[in-house]
Amino acid sequence: MTVNEAVEKLVSYARAKLALDERNELYARNALLEAIGAEGFSPTGASYEGEPIDELLRAFCLAGAKEGYFSEEVGEAVCDRVMGALMLTPKEVEESFALRMRTSSKRATDWLYEYSVRGDYVKKAKLDKNPRFRAENGLIVTINLAKPEFRDSKKAASGNAVKSGYPRCTICRENEGYAGRNKHTLRTVSLRLGGENWFWQYSPYGYFDQHGIAVNCTHTPMHVDKGTFVKLMDFVDLFPHYFIGCNAPLPRIGGSVLAHDHFQGGGERLPLFDAGVSIPMRHRSFPDVLAGVLDWYGTAVRLVGKNREAVATLAEYIRAAWVRYRNDALGIIPEDEEGVHSAVSPTVLKSERGYEMTLILRNNITSEEYPDGVFHAHPEFHAIKKESIGLIEAQGLFILPGRLVAELGELKDAILKGEGLPAGREEYRMVFEEAAARVKERTKAGVDRAMEEELASVCERILGNTAVFKTQQETAEFLRGVGFYEA
Repeated sequence: MTVNEAVEKLVSYARAKLALDERNELYARNALLEAIGAEGFSPTGASYEGEPIDELLRAFCLAGAKEGYFSEEVGEAVCDRVMGALMLTPKEVEESFALRMRTSSKRATDWLYEYSVRGDYVKKAKLDKNPRFRAENGLIVTINLAKPEFRDSKKAASGNAVKSGYPRCTICRENEGYAGRNKHTLRTVSLRLGGENWFWQYSPYGYFDQHGIAVNCTHTPMHVDKGTFVKLMDFVDLFPHYFIGCNAPLPRIGGSVLAHDHFQGGGERLPLFDAGVSIPMRHRSFPDVLAGVLDWYGTAVRLVGKNREAVATLAEYIRAAWVRYRNDALGIIPEDEEGVHSAVSPTVLKSERGYEMTLILRNNITSEEYPDGVFHAHPEFHAIKKESIGLIEAQGLFILPGRLVAELGELKDAILKGEGLPAGREEYRMVFEEAAARVKERTKAGVDRAMEEELASVCERILGNTAVFKTQQETAEFLRGVGFYEA
């Protein structure tokens, strides 16, 4: 395929899939030619014939590199600029979204998500290649082939540091169209949450269906308080088909961008939402709000009610009590000379019962034995997961590093052949031995199944590591101190 053919196919694709108006077609084509430095153009009659956008862009990059317009190394940046020129402008996207919101918020979000996929901002073709399974213990395990792994917490922080003053961070709205981060294709829509200006966008490498983030228009640090709970409920009022949650605003256990207040949510029902209440409870001041300790691997409390104020107030009671709670015997230290260590990670969805708010109790204290965190994945599991356990994983969807495909492949080959632990893989000894013991039939399918069971077991135990209370009765005892009683 020549560059001229590739350009015509992309413009034709934009007419069919990106709502490019016929009146803007020549303008868009010229923008594509300018993006690659082409001084001329010869029509070829080529047109879009149903090819996936990633295939069209791959052909465009190959043709551009072959004809000397740009090198393969800058192909991704060129494609981003090209697609940005073919898409609706941010204002047009905002207007299209608002028009659909008048009839159905789900219709609006479905359209925006699909538009982000068609514009190649959401890399769905790559996401669909990620290995993923739901285990018998209820957890979802996925291996993210596109996401870089940050095994060192300091490198994780530096990975999100902003070297220049504009935009101030990786999720500021000023990134919309910013060439420095290949954001020509980013499109956002405005929200009002808690009386403040926020915006919504989808994640290019999302972990679940329609994974997006709601971001404060003002660059302000992550925090969780009663106002946060109100904003989360405002969001599910707007989009009752989504859940929304917030990372604990602490390093090592929170999100990678703690400098800018934001939430995460989307259209998938995560395992935490299906966890039952093991110890039902009520609060004396709010008897109409259902409460209780969840039957979950981490430490989680659920509140359910139709009265927004009551749910937000009770959530704040729990949060305020938790950030002050100290129990030296359990290793729970709320604050010391290094700073604050306790926080909650809230998540909300809306059902026929009202607002279902779950608070996950988190603490990031470290010790000599556990320098990465007492309530973090313990060292025996670091071969599988050493990164922080944030909101999504705390809700039962584990995102494991892409290196595991090859490394676990070595282990599985050895098990299949009846051999010992491969050389140089000592950090996997526990996983190897446990997976080998799980094998019921020494076939490829049998070994694959055993390794999936082992990964799910490791993830379950990691969540157990993050639990600040190791028994649900201990969690209930904490709630009694906040004014709750067993119902």
